[in-house]
Amino acid sequence: MKYRSNLLGFIVVLLTMPLFARDKTDALVMKNGDRMTCEVKGLNAGVLYVSFDYIDGTTSVDWSKVANLESRQLFVVKTEDGSVYSGTLRTPEQSGGRPMSIQVIESAEKNTEIERSHVISMVATSDKFWERFNGAINFGTTFSKGNESTQYSLGSQTEYVRERWSAQANYDSNLASSTGATTSTRNSLVTAAYHLLPSNNWFYAGLGNFLQSSEQGISFQSTLGGGVGRYLKNTNTTSISLIGGAAWQNTKYQEPATTQNGISALIYGDVKFFRFSKTNLDISAGLLPALSDPGRVRFNMNATYYVKLFSNLKWNASFYGNWDSRPPNGLSGSDYGSTSGLSWTYGLK
Repeated sequence: MKYRSNLLGFIVVLLTMPLFARDKTDALVMKNGDRMTCEVKGLNAGVLYVSFDYIDGTTSVDWSKVANLESRQLFVVKTEDGSVYSGTLRTPEQSGGRPMSIQVIESAEKNTEIERSHVISMVATSDKFWERFNGAINFGTTFSKGNESTQYSLGSQTEYVRERWSAQANYDSNLASSTGATTSTRNSLVTAAYHLLPSNNWFYAGLGNFLQSSEQGISFQSTLGGGVGRYLKNTNTTSISLIGGAAWQNTKYQEPATTQNGISALIYGDVKFFRFSKTNLDISAGLLPALSDPGRVRFNMNATYYVKLFSNLKWNASFYGNWDSRPPNGLSGSDYGSTSGLSWTYGLK
């Protein structure tokens, strides 16, 4: 099992390795008249991410101060009302004090003009499979000589974006050991796929959660579920979504060596708060009231706070937790902890 967990983590981390950048031929003009040739990475949380041939790393630009933008790269553009468009970008000439707008050119015959303030995200995409990924890699470690204790955390996130759907995977591994105590390990892989429905801001989703926790005596737990969700708020500063559905869960315990299966209702929430180019907070939580074992409730939560240091490097502090209201006799009903470390991002993340 340890071998399988390590192999799984290695594969996920490989998926989040950086990809080759494209040519920096996009045109960017600021309201103060500055003109730049760059590569537009995308827009998220009111921040336009760009890179230059003569500057190392990715630069953050205040989206509200951009006057003109043109790119021949394909982008997936999302607006506050949940609409999604795909195409190259161009800024039409403005007159009479009109607010800046963006034209998304899907073809020679079809283009859509969107007011800048209504655009909440732009993600660069491509006809090439490997150029559609965005992600991050996190690592943290501590060591104490007094009791020879060691802790480490390793994580990776990756997202694959298309016009009306996306898929993502988050992997986290934690280890804590000290003299005279049993080594504690936790490995978690969370996967999700989303597809927008015709009604704006509504979507359906499939979720998968795979967990190993020595603290709770779980050798391997798989949770597969799905449901319908809605973005309750989706702006350049806040994103809140909620999913309701059902899930099937299979849990294999170490001692006593037992296996439990069950069906649960699923309530899953995701909250993100942003502050221009400085900090962001991501919180996700899942509540699973058992339908096949009434009265039993499982709950899991992950929260991460990021602070930008420079370029693509961030410092992060995370909290994770799993709770079970009715664990097998002799086993713990909870496993929680916190970690901190550094994050390196690529793409738009």
